[in-house]
Amino acid sequence: MTKKILSGIKVLDLTNVLSGPFTTLHLALLGAEVIKVENPKDGDLARKLGIVPKLNKQLMGTSFLAQNCNKQSITLNTKSSEGKALFLRLVRDADVVVENFRPGVMDRLGLGYKILAEANPRLIYCAISGFGQTGPDALKPAYDQIIQGLSGEMAVNGDERLNPLRTGFPVCDTVGGLNAAFAVMAALFHRERTGQGQSIDVALLDSIMPLMGWVAANLLIGGEQPVLMGNDNFTAAPSGTFRTQDGHINIAANKQEQWEAVCDVLGLPELKADPRFQERDARKHNRRELTPLLEAKLAQKSTEFWVRELNAKDVPSGDILSLEAALRQPQVEHRQVLQKVALPGVGDVEVFGLTAHFEKTPGQVETAPPTLGQHNHEIYSSLGLSEAEQADLKSRGII
Repeated sequence: MTKKILSGIKVLDLTNVLSGPFTTLHLALLGAEVIKVENPKDGDLARKLGIVPKLNKQLMGTSFLAQNCNKQSITLNTKSSEGKALFLRLVRDADVVVENFRPGVMDRLGLGYKILAEANPRLIYCAISGFGQTGPDALKPAYDQIIQGLSGEMAVNGDERLNPLRTGFPVCDTVGGLNAAFAVMAALFHRERTGQGQSIDVALLDSIMPLMGWVAANLLIGGEQPVLMGNDNFTAAPSGTFRTQDGHINIAANKQEQWEAVCDVLGLPELKADPRFQERDARKHNRRELTPLLEAKLAQKSTEFWVRELNAKDVPSGDILSLEAALRQPQVEHRQVLQKVALPGVGDVEVFGLTAHFEKTPGQVETAPPTLGQHNHEIYSSLGLSEAEQADLKSRGII
């Protein structure tokens, strides 16, 4: 059996919805034992979020299924004194705790980092929030769209006709989750060398802003405000989306030789000598004049034809696929980006697996997302609780 990178690492996952579960999904795919600690009533809110009402009622909504494979689930009322005591018992041999409550919630529960670190000094505690644990906005509520707006991300999207423009998926939540997973891995590496645990403070606002590094650098260093360019690439021209005979094509002629190859493939060699388009900066400045000249030629043939011809000349080009077509393209299937897992009562469902391919320690989807409290008996029995004790705790809503 192949050993996993995080084999033997135990993670207590107190998170809900997306940013935190996305963090712990990656830890689980790398082999960590991830135990979701959920409220006994209805668990992670994502269990009720999704497009299939039947699954929502079963507390297995599609939003939950998307990022909770390879995890276990227990229910625990951490607001009760007995629930707190049980959580502290779980913490004693845990390696990582991840939560995405508002700042201060865990402290008010009596389960903040200082308390948990007393029980387990080697513990790595990762708190994910919209704005971080400190600062003037720390206590404000935040969802992904709020952070998209406050980060400037929505302001740089779209064009003069459609702006501000939200990214079509929860980019701040997912990037925040990846940032937290990266931070947890770094903290585990530090602990491996020093034996020291630590707390980690991850903010969604902090996490998304560096992704705009090039745009921000133009402003911070070059003094240039972002220009709304829609599907055009601000670093080069022609680099963007263009109309063809049967749809659209993405062309990224970012190098001078690629621009010249575009002219040759399209049968427009005269453009190479046109002073409006000879140099990169000139092409960028005159892209409004350049695009119609290119599209007049592109409109004569199909997207498939132009993609083939341009790629053959080393000009990066591609179709613009629907989500369904993108998920089914041969390259994605070859890379096993999607993996199947058997979901009881439903059948096989497809979910995303680990997209980093490790030579010696591969990670993969092995178990379906857990039903609420699916692992109560197993985990509470491991703490020494008898059947009668578990039944009593369940009857009183503690587990």
